[in-house]
Order: sequence, then structure tokens, then C-alpha cells
Amino acid sequence: MLHVKIFRRRRALSLALIATLGGGLLAGCQQAAQQETPVKVGYSAWPGWFPWKVTEEKGLFDKAGVPVSMQWFDGYLDSINALSAGQLDCNSQTLNDTISSVAGGADLQVVLTNDQSTGNDQIIVAEGITSIADLKGKKVAVEEGTVDHYLLLLVLEKGGLTVDDVQFVPLETGAAAAAFAAGKVDAAGVYAPFTTQALKRPGSKALFTSKDFPGAITDHLVCRTEFVAQNPEKVQKIVDAWFATLKTMKDDPASTLPILVERSGVSEPEFKEYAAGTTIFTLEENRQAFKDGDTMLSLPFAAGKISDFLVDSKLIQKAPDLSNLLPSQFVDNAR
Repeated sequence: MLHVKIFRRRRALSLALIATLGGGLLAGCQQAAQQETPVKVGYSAWPGWFPWKVTEEKGLFDKAGVPVSMQWFDGYLDSINALSAGQLDCNSQTLNDTISSVAGGADLQVVLTNDQSTGNDQIIVAEGITSIADLKGKKVAVEEGTVDHYLLLLVLEKGGLTVDDVQFVPLETGAAAAAFAAGKVDAAGVYAPFTTQALKRPGSKALFTSKDFPGAITDHLVCRTEFVAQNPEKVQKIVDAWFATLKTMKDDPASTLPILVERSGVSEPEFKEYAAGTTIFTLEENRQAFKDGDTMLSLPFAAGKISDFLVDSKLIQKAPDLSNLLPSQFVDNAR
């Protein structure tokens, strides 16, 4: 009986020890999960990217099961450079700027379409300029190598001009808007919300906008290919969180609109004016966009056309390999 009692006592102690260790291990696992390195995602001032602030403030990344650190950039080009340098895992940027980065050696993939610009990218001109021909010899401020530089080239091409026919003034977008508003340049290529500042100049107007070039400017979540390959489940959860954000914005505008307005830095009426100039893509529109097609509404088609245009315009030296740029599985599998 003595041996039995000792055995039972030892067994009880062993079970207690296991329970203690198990609890410690569980707590350790939970702590490790809580301390998991957040995915670093960049974004900047654009109406189609302001919803990321809603995702963050409403805790929708947490609900999707992925830790994310949203990093705001005052300068859009800075966010592009940060992604290319590996300082970000993903970034919010346009298709043509992404292609330019790939041509420069970056290895990137588009995993989500946020929106299509349908008027919020604008070539704004001073009073007295009424046609593309009137731009000849004028000072035009644009952030070099970005989407509105591309829009300017499209506009000039439409009028039979080239960038050599204008006095090109390379300025960061905010600075370009400020220079135009102050009368230091004759025209500026800027996007919302910087359009609001530029149009404060008396007599100014938008000569052309992205609405005049359907499908030419699309905005995306773009990630480093290495990060996607190593963390496909995290990428999927971020994409899922985006669509949860769109649903939250639709179902609860009263609590989400103030978040969008605050992040934009403009008044609520001004923010609402941007709505028509930015077409947010639904999940189904995302799925369609990633398919092959023969119009600019197909991302593979648009990517090829944009690549050719960037080469012709000498913004890139040669067309990059885009065969791995547009994986569709994240929108295809989105919930």
C-alpha cells in the first residue's frame, strides 16, 4: 500500500507539474502571438487609400487575425521608395508607378485593387489656358516619375505635344499644388486632396482629368514578392480586412465618414466632392480586373499598355517582365 500511495503522490505531482508547464507554454505561445511582428503597410494622401485608416481604427486587422502597422507618408514618392528599399512589406500605389519600380529592379506584386481614378487626378491650369496647345512653353509642375507625370504625358500626347514643349518643373505633389496656387507656375499635375489647394487660385480650372482616360490610373495594394511568397496567409487576411472595411463604411457611414475626413485633412463637403472622382472597386470588380481582357479595365492588358507608354516616353529604359506582377488568388479567395 505504501508503494501505491507514493506512486499516486508522484503521479499527482507529475500532473501538477505538467499542468504548470503546460500553462506556461500556452501563455508563452499566446505572448509570442501577441508579439508577432506586424506587417508594415504604407499609404499616403489619396481618397482611395483613406479607408485604410478605418481598417486601423475599427480594429479590422485584428478581427482578420493579422497584426499590421500602417505607416503614413506625407510624400507619396517616399512610400514607393520605402517599399522598393524593403522598408515596407506592402504599399498603396498606382499600377504605372509599380511598373516603373519593377523596371528599376524592384520585385513586386499587385494583390488588390483599391480603386480607379475617375477624375481626382487633374492637370490644373491658370486662367487663359484653354487648350493643350496653350501649354506650349508654359511652366508645368508635376512630381516626376509619378502618376500625374504620366497623366501629363497622356494629355500632351493627345494634343500632339511632348514634355520638351513645356517648361517641366519637378516638384513633390503638395509643393506643386502650392506653387501653382501662388502663381509661380502656369499649370500643375496633382491629385486629390491637393487639387483643392491648387484650385483656390482665381480663374484656375482642370483642363483634363483621369476621367478623360478611363482605366489609365488604378490604385493598388502592392507587396514585395518575397514577402508574399513567405506570408501568403497574412496577405490574404489583409485583403480580407480591406473588404471588411468597405462593408463597414457602407453599413456605418456615421462613424466611418469622420475618420475618412480627418485623415484627408479637408472639410467634409470637400471630401464628399472626391467621391465621384474615385471609384472604389468591389470584390467582384477586383476579380474581373485581374482577368485577361482587351480594354484598360483588364489589369494585364493595362499593364502592357502602360509599360509600352513608359518606354516610349523614356520614363523607363525597357519594358520589364510583368508575368508575375498580378497574382489573382488573393481577390479570388477573399471573403
